Amino acid sequence: MAPAKKPRLFGTDGIRAPFGDYPLDRATVQALGLHLGERLARESRSPAVVLGGDTRSSTEEICGWLVDGLGQAGAVEHYGGVLPTPAIAFLIEELGADAGIAVSASHNLDPYNGIKLFGSTGVKWSVEEEAELEELLHQPTALDEQRGRDLAVEPELADRYLRSLTERWRDTSPLAGLRIALDTANGAAAPYAEEVFRRLGAEVSTLFDRPDGHNINAECGSTHPEKLAQTVVAAGCDLGIAFDGDADRAIFIDERGEIQDGDALLFLWAVGLAQAGKLEPRKIVATTMSNLGLELALKKHDIGIVRCDVGDRTVVETMKREGIQLGGEQSGHIVNAGLTTTGDGLVTAIEVSALIGKGARPFSELLTDLERLPQVLQNVRVASKPALERLPRVAATARQIEDRLGDRGRLVLRYSGTEPLARVMIEGAELVEIESMAAELIGVIQQEVGEG
Repeated sequence: MAPAKKPRLFGTDGIRAPFGDYPLDRATVQALGLHLGERLARESRSPAVVLGGDTRSSTEEICGWLVDGLGQAGAVEHYGGVLPTPAIAFLIEELGADAGIAVSASHNLDPYNGIKLFGSTGVKWSVEEEAELEELLHQPTALDEQRGRDLAVEPELADRYLRSLTERWRDTSPLAGLRIALDTANGAAAPYAEEVFRRLGAEVSTLFDRPDGHNINAECGSTHPEKLAQTVVAAGCDLGIAFDGDADRAIFIDERGEIQDGDALLFLWAVGLAQAGKLEPRKIVATTMSNLGLELALKKHDIGIVRCDVGDRTVVETMKREGIQLGGEQSGHIVNAGLTTTGDGLVTAIEVSALIGKGARPFSELLTDLERLPQVLQNVRVASKPALERLPRVAATARQIEDRLGDRGRLVLRYSGTEPLARVMIEGAELVEIESMAAELIGVIQQEVGEG
């Protein structure tokens, strides 16, 4: 009988689970802190770790468990309390720390929480590094369960991050004249966003900035911007910006109340950089899920796209490998390598708002070149995951669809990394046509590897 398969702890963006459930139980989190501290201690006599998280009621307790484990290994923490995830990444380099830990479940609702790990350069841990730590967490760990102490917040950490957001605009007010509505998702952006935007000259209205420990992302933020869109129109704002729970991404609302996702932000930012002579090479990185319309719109401005798999970590790795400055995802998780090491929703919000403020036209009119193609995205439950290209009928059907789409459409066929699903994404000129293509391909997949 084969040994039971060990549960996977790290997903596409760290560990995530309901608070108190494995692996976000006390013993596992303390063990994570211990093993991380021991790893760092092999390279530094007194390793330092930057620590903070979002506004969930469980975040401080998880941070305390981590500190118990880190302390047992001789590591020293710099605890910032409520901090956006990108603030952790920034502060690692700022303080010369050895690592950083962001405690957050991003866009998920309470009681979920999570843990994201950053290395000494402010970049998220690689899959290989996470796998090594995960192997240790599956083994018995000797823990000092008598430890435990109150965490002391270092307020200067938040001050340093705030200054970093505004210092490059020190002698200007790039958002002067703009009326902006902000939705901070009752999350990590809540203590910072309004102050930053006012410092930069904007007239600000703020929604969902009263976290109570449980209302993070609840009918608000980047996954639910409906109230924000209504506010933008009713108040006559120039734009709105919605953050997610840990403020590592943002999406925008134009003056008509229409949602403008990461594709729109990538388009505006790339074109703005290119026009200023600051996009070299003239390429960006986007995932396989970004709409073909983005690729076609950028082509008009002589800007290319390098595609990669989904996940902000993959985006950053591709940018580094290709020497490209700008990249991101439809979700609004965008990285400008000249400014940050990871996605920062506040940086994205400031930079794109400044570009909008420079324009002589309304926000929506700056996007006239960006025409999104109809897109169909469907999931198929599968019993197993053999390589799709090695299933003759699936591969043949996929090739036929790609031939029919030509250069005005796109097929992305892949398995989910965490669920028993095959994902079918098709873009094309006509919705009815691509829906028919998707149904045809799904039928073949179900016959080959579908459940039951």
